[in-house]
This record gives sequence, C-alpha cells and structure tokens, in this order.
Amino acid sequence: MYRSDNEPVTLTRDVEAIIVPAGMNVTLRQGQQGFITQALGGSFTVYVEGNLFRIAGKDADALGKEAEDVPHLPPNASDEDVRTLAWQQMKTCYDPEIPINVVDLGLVYSCDVASEDDGRVVAITMTLTAPGCGMGDVLVADVRDKVEIIPTVKRADVELVFDPPWNQSMMSEAAQLQTGMM
Repeated sequence: MYRSDNEPVTLTRDVEAIIVPAGMNVTLRQGQQGFITQALGGSFTVYVEGNLFRIAGKDADALGKEAEDVPHLPPNASDEDVRTLAWQQMKTCYDPEIPINVVDLGLVYSCDVASEDDGRVVAITMTLTAPGCGMGDVLVADVRDKVEIIPTVKRADVELVFDPPWNQSMMSEAAQLQTGMM
C-alpha cells in the first residue's frame, strides 16, 4: 500500500536502515520520530530528521507494523510455477523514491528457473534507471531476498547489467501513466 499521507511513526526499537539515495547503512534509534512516506512491497521509506531511509520489511515491528507473509507454492510445483511466483515477488520490490515496482519500471530483463537435486536456482538479469544509482545494491539484494524466500528456491543469482541501457519506454503502460510519462 502506498502512503501519501506521511503517517507519523515513532521507532519502538533501534533498527538498521539505509539512507536514500546514498545507499549507506545506518542505525536509527529507538524513540526517533518521523513519517512513513512509502510502504510498498513490505519495505518502508521513512522521513526522519530531514533524510529519507529505507527500512526492510523484516524490521516492520520497529515501526509498529507487521511483516508480510512468506509466499506459498502448491505441492509438486513446477519450475514454471516458481518462475511465475518469482515474477510476483519481484513486483513487491520498489525503488524507495519511486512508488513503482522494479518489474513495471522495466528494470528486470529476464527470470529463468533451473531445477537441481537439492532445490531450484533462479537466474535474474536486471538493470537500474541510472548506472550510478546509490540504491542499486539495495534493489539487487531486495530482489534476491524476495525470490530466495520462495519454497524450493535454494539460490537466486541476480546479475546487474547496463546493456541495453534502461530508458522510459521499458516501463509498463501503467507505470508510464502513473508517472505522467505517457
């Protein structure tokens, strides 16, 4: 859910966060006050003391929120079932500054699933809107983490590429409409 009302929040415990857009790790302290500016895909963007920070969904309790549920697969799921769920999971990965998921932004180029004896490996190729994006490592880790929690997935290999370079035409129609680029 996207929150544009800047919901007030007081941290209930110390929590690890990432400064947006620099991508640096910091610790926000219990009792600090701020506002949730975006709550999408299980992670949160908060405004505290003049800066934006990304807080991972696993730390939702520090904001007085509940973490999202783990995805489920039917028994005897096929590789295609896993691939479909991987795409769904990637649609829960959001740029902390833009309320659009990485799939609709056109940042994910491919997603392939291979079965191995002890589980599945998901190979993902993605890019960033700009090569120097400070949040690039964060977005890659978010994609990896959200795919690796899928049952039967033992590893998600996420390759970051810049060829072809991203451009606005790679966005879904819905994303283009949402950003006014259509």
